[in-house]
Amino acid sequence: MPTLLIVHHTPSPNLQAMFEAVVAGATTDEIEGVTVVRRAALAATATDVLEADGYLLGTTANLGYMAGALKHFFDQVYYPCLDSTRGRPFGCYVHGGSDVSGTIRGIESITTGLGWEKAAEFVTVTGEPSKADLEKCWELGATVAAGLME
Repeated sequence: MPTLLIVHHTPSPNLQAMFEAVVAGATTDEIEGVTVVRRAALAATATDVLEADGYLLGTTANLGYMAGALKHFFDQVYYPCLDSTRGRPFGCYVHGGSDVSGTIRGIESITTGLGWEKAAEFVTVTGEPSKADLEKCWELGATVAAGLME
C-alpha cells in the first residue's frame, strides 16, 4: 500500500487550520489504498522518508525562509535519501505574515536537488487563511494522495 508522508511544522492556529485541511483532503473517503503518515518536522526521520511514496511539506515562512524545523528535517534526510527517493511526488503549503517567496525558493532548491517531482501547485497564504485558502489546502492533500492510488 502506498504511503503519503506529511512533514509539518505547525506552531500557530493559522498553520494548524491549513494542516487539518491538508490531512482532510489526503484522507477523504475518495482516496483508497493510501496510508497517510503525519510527522512533525523535528520528529521525521530518513526512515520515514524512505518508507514513503510521496510527500507533503508544511511550514511557516520565518525571516524570509522556511522554519528552522523544516530545514532541520531536510538537513537530516537529504544525503540518506538522495538516491533512493528521486522521482517521488511532493506538494507544499506555506503560511507567512507577509512574503513567502524565500521559503518557496528554498524548498524548490532542496527538492530539486533530491529529484522530487512537484505533484501540485504549492499553497501559499499570508495572514489568516480564508475559506478558499483552506479549500486549496484540502485539494493539495487530495491531489497528492490520489496520485499515489494504485
